[in-house]
Amino acid sequence: MLVWLTAGLGLIILLLAGDALVRGAVNLSLRVGIPALIVSLTIVAFGTSAPELLIAISAVDDHAPGIALGNVIGSNTANVLLVLGIPAIMSRLHTSVCDTRKNYLFMLGATALFVALAFCGVFNWISGLILLAALAFVLGDAFLMARNHRRDCRAAKDNETDQLDEIEDLEGADPDMPWWKIGVFLVLGLIGLPLGADLLVESAVDIARQFHVRETVIGLTLVAVGTSLPELATTVMAALRRQADVALGNVIGSNMFNLLAIIGIASFVGPIPVDPSLMRFDLWVMAGSSLLLLPFVMWKVDITRRWGVMLAALYGLYIAAVLV
Repeated sequence: MLVWLTAGLGLIILLLAGDALVRGAVNLSLRVGIPALIVSLTIVAFGTSAPELLIAISAVDDHAPGIALGNVIGSNTANVLLVLGIPAIMSRLHTSVCDTRKNYLFMLGATALFVALAFCGVFNWISGLILLAALAFVLGDAFLMARNHRRDCRAAKDNETDQLDEIEDLEGADPDMPWWKIGVFLVLGLIGLPLGADLLVESAVDIARQFHVRETVIGLTLVAVGTSLPELATTVMAALRRQADVALGNVIGSNMFNLLAIIGIASFVGPIPVDPSLMRFDLWVMAGSSLLLLPFVMWKVDITRRWGVMLAALYGLYIAAVLV
């Protein structure tokens, strides 16, 4: 029982610290004059992936690479089936009005690259360089598109309005936040993230040993669902606010960062061997769940409650198959 309580405590610390780091970093960047758009493309994206990143680094360092790889694969599967499924059950997601086709194609490309590298049998520093190079390409393209969009703003007043809208859309943005509060958020985030990651990974390893379960299975289930909670909370709020673009963009962006940044950086800490069972089943489930977004992104089909039930049910079946 103690090991489960420790795992829960680690997860809570991890989520709260990740949220604190994002809030502190966003407001620090805005206060020193970094454009809101650049903040959203870099600091927020990396900040919301910080829990997964710290878990991956901690797992590899603790000689439990199965948790790191299982967390990424399981999180990506959960992001599509669970993180989109549950909000769609609550409120219809009007994805027909969204245009995320380009980013979705990037996500499919990242998935294909990740699967191809996995069949090499191990993610090493060479694999990490390839993944990070792909991430740099995606971020560079997003930055150029954002810069061109701003350049097209003809009137200074319209541009100012756009900037205000971007600031309001940023997670945790508060233009009036005092400096001391920004410092507190940053300190809590920087201290809490490694602490929570260590607690969760060590507890997950102990649970795997107690129940004679492979570390990869723990990463695919307990750790993956836990680290997907921020994305789930964001998507639920976006669904209730009728912001389908935020919900879909959140999932697509998170999946790309998980594949390219998390494993890309963690592979420099140490080699990450690929469990053969992942190549037989879980990698293909992750790729298949990504393809399930095809009608919603490319053919502009809304994610109705019926679709939401189906997605959530598929995730339940997947978890059952993993645990059997």
